[in-house]
Amino acid sequence: MTTNKIIVQAIKIINPKAEVSIHGDDIKNLKWENGTTPIPNNQIKAKYSEAEEILNKPNTLKASAKAKLIAGEKLTEEEADILIGV
Repeated sequence: MTTNKIIVQAIKIINPKAEVSIHGDDIKNLKWENGTTPIPNNQIKAKYSEAEEILNKPNTLKASAKAKLIAGEKLTEEEADILIGV
């Protein structure tokens, strides 16, 4: 997973309506757009682990669903949705 995806997801956790562009994988290269109030870098970095968890969730659900299918166990609705692409 690229760092800029993590940075953007962290920003969206803090401000879902934020409009920002980033050049490269460096948090120092943020360009706040359309009047978005800049968020301090330390606040963004504090949300990195939460952002990674959100971005990794589809892979975690797929792995869980596969294990349950192999074991003959019932899937959650969320696991089934991720498998069929809903």
